[in-house]
Formats: sequence, C-alpha cells, structure tokens
Amino acid sequence: MHRVRFAPSPTGFLHIGSARTYIFNWLFARHNGGTMILRIDDTDVGRNTDASETSIFDGLKWLGLDWDEQYRQSERLELHRAMAEAILAKGMAYRDFTPAQGGDSEKSGAQGTWLFNAGMRELSREESDRRAAAGETFALRFRVPHDRVGSVQFTDAVYGEQAKAYADIEDFALLRSDGMPTYHLANCADDADLRISHIIRGQEHLSNAFKHRLIFDAAGAESPTFAHLPLLMAPDGMKLSKRVHGPVVSVTTYRDAGFLPQAFINFLSLLGWSPKNDREKLSREEMVELFTLEGINRANAVVNFTEEDPFDAKALWLNAEHIRAMPAEDLARELLPFVPVDLDKMLKITPLIQERMKLLRDVQSVADFFFVEQLPPYDSAELIPKKGDAAMAKKVLIKACDVLATAEFSHDGLEATLRAASVDLGIKAGQMFEPLRVAVCGRKTAPPLFGTLEVLGREACLARIGQAIEKL
Repeated sequence: MHRVRFAPSPTGFLHIGSARTYIFNWLFARHNGGTMILRIDDTDVGRNTDASETSIFDGLKWLGLDWDEQYRQSERLELHRAMAEAILAKGMAYRDFTPAQGGDSEKSGAQGTWLFNAGMRELSREESDRRAAAGETFALRFRVPHDRVGSVQFTDAVYGEQAKAYADIEDFALLRSDGMPTYHLANCADDADLRISHIIRGQEHLSNAFKHRLIFDAAGAESPTFAHLPLLMAPDGMKLSKRVHGPVVSVTTYRDAGFLPQAFINFLSLLGWSPKNDREKLSREEMVELFTLEGINRANAVVNFTEEDPFDAKALWLNAEHIRAMPAEDLARELLPFVPVDLDKMLKITPLIQERMKLLRDVQSVADFFFVEQLPPYDSAELIPKKGDAAMAKKVLIKACDVLATAEFSHDGLEATLRAASVDLGIKAGQMFEPLRVAVCGRKTAPPLFGTLEVLGREACLARIGQAIEKL
C-alpha cells in the first residue's frame, strides 16, 4: 500500500516549493490508489505561529487537493521519545551534556568540521545515567559508527544511487537539551509509525536522508523509498526563498491575483516533472493518470518573474488556457469575489470576456464598464471612427439613439438594427460600431458590441450615448 505524507512547519506562509511537494505527493498517492497524509510539523515551538498554520491550511484548501489522514507532531511526542529511548538502550545513542553542543545544526565532517564530542561520546553508561538522574540537561545524540568502513547507501527514486561515508556524518541530535525531538527523530518516528512507503520532498533534504536511514535501521524499521525533487530557482540563479523573494513565492499571492487552483497545480507540476507526451495544459485527472516518479527531472526548475511582473509567463498562459476551457457558469462563480455584481448578471457578462482574461482579477479591467453607473472621463476624439470626423461620429450616435429606442434588445436584434442603420447613413458598419462602442464602454477595446449592449440594457445604453453626443 502506497502511503505518502506532507509535513509542513507552521513557521511562515505556504511557499510554492512546499505546495509543489504536496502536489507531487498527492498525484503519486492518487495515481497509485494510495493514502495521502497531512502531518503538521509543529515541534519547533519557538517558531510556530497560528497565522502561519492558518496560511498553510488556507493554501492547501484553495488547491482543493484533499488528504485522507491528518496528524500533529506535537501530539506524538511520547512516540518520538520512545524511539529515542529505544535507540539509546541499544547503545546507538549517547547523552551529550555539553551545552554548546546541544543543538542539531552541525555540518558534515567531510571538510574536517565538527563530528562529535569525544568526551561525551566515550562517557560510560553508568556516569551518563548518574548525571541524567542528577538533573543535568543533555542532548541525545546518535552514535554514528565512525570507525566502521563503508557508507550509508540508498537508491533515490529521482537521483539514483547515493552514498556517504560513516566517517563524514556527525553525531546528530535526536533530542534537544529541552527534551524536544529534532526534525530528524520526529519525522523518522512518525514515518515508521504511520507506515510511510515513499518520502517525496525537496532536494535540500537529500543530505538528511543518510541520517534518516541510520535512524530507521537503529529502530528496526523499514526505510521508506526516498524521492527528492529538483530545487525551484529564481531567475538570478538563487534558490527561491521566503526571506529573499517574499510574497512572490507565496501561494496566497497567486490565489489573490486570480489564478485558478487547477491552473496553478498544472503550472507547479511542470516545474520538475514532465509527462511522457510532453503536454502542458493538463486537467487534474490527466495529471493523476500520467504522474510517475520516473517523470521527475533532476535539473532544477526556474520560476521566471521580475519586479514589474511577479508571475511566470507560463503560469499566466496556463491560467488563461484553463479560464477559456471552463464552463461559463463555473467561471462566473469564480469571478464574483472580484466584482460588485450578482451571479445573474455575471452569468451574462462572462461569455463576453472569457477569452480576454489571463487572471480572474482581469475582470476588473476588461469589464469595468458593466459595474459602474457613470463611465470615467474619456477623450471625445476616441469617438471618431476611422476615416471619419466628429460630424460623422455625432450623426452615428444620434442615429443609434433613434433606432435603439425601439430595437429588440437581443444580440441578433441589435446586430440587424445597427447594420441597417449604417446602410441608411451610407457608411461602413465599422464606422457605425466604433463610436457606439466607445460611447457605451468608454474605450475602443472592449468585448463584442452586440452582446455588450444587450447586457447593459436599453436604459444604460441610451444614457451613455446621450452623454457621448454632448461630448461632441
């Protein structure tokens, strides 16, 4: 049975890299008929915030990718400590009473950096027990077999065969000096208990996998299969970072700008994964059908953005494609939060603007004239048609007022009436339509004219045309 998990830490907003990790886990689980587990990694009490956790849940709920089981690591501390005690009892961990070495942030010993504190590592079990019983604080460290020839090895489902010499792995902490489990211990204890079969996470965790293999082996637990994802990079070659790149890498930034969740999922899935047929626009069902770990790339993926445009051009293109493919009724509901209008009116407007939007928020600019009583000021020169003059524009608008007062206010009825009016005036249809479009929309670039007139209604159209005549 395939069981995968996503374990975010509530120490900031939901990063697009974390969202991609969740998406890949979800796609893998659903493709294989497995179980998707959400586990909040909240053992770092000093850095956790309620706002961060709310952001994570808001982002995941917006994506609309459900999970099957949910856990909170802070509620599983007894399990974590039990694993630590079991490893200590086997002699594969030791207490480190040195305050300076109480954390778990040491680097690898490959370049001669810190590997272990000899005095603590060689402390007898009796002396260690006595000092612990006396109340001295300590960190519990894994006793890496530095004297053993060989290496920790595993096969990563993306990056292939991996190995690191025992002599180059520091004695990393399992418990901090305050008794709280470290990232390494808590994740391994939970993964073993929850029978996680595959761990799919960012490439920055690849170095942690060697320590995790040691923990699984020491605890007598079967190690899950590891699959590490390529990094997400900024255009300047830096790894995407909350600290450096700020809101541009927050999932809620995309949501609030008007990305559809299915388009955002599509975009993130292509950052490091390729379906065999090289297609780009994919539905959720198609991604589930096509997703495999073999399709994940080793090369890092770049998210292209600038200070002027925070969104990748491919993300915008995919969002526009998904908008165009949506049933108009569904799109109308998605647009409602961005405009002050009811659903009935939005259902009429949506087909007129569906081809003109890249983001949902674009409704505010492409259809603004539908939502105001009074058009903002515009230059009267805009009313003059090609190869025409102000006199022609005025004649057109007066004629339009006359015929629209009694015309059938439907798309076909309006088209027939206005085309006939242009014939009566002896001008081209375009010269009839151009001044009328500006008069009712306030600009030359606007949705199809006859549908726009129909939605605006007779009263609003006549009022705006009358105001345009006054401008001339």
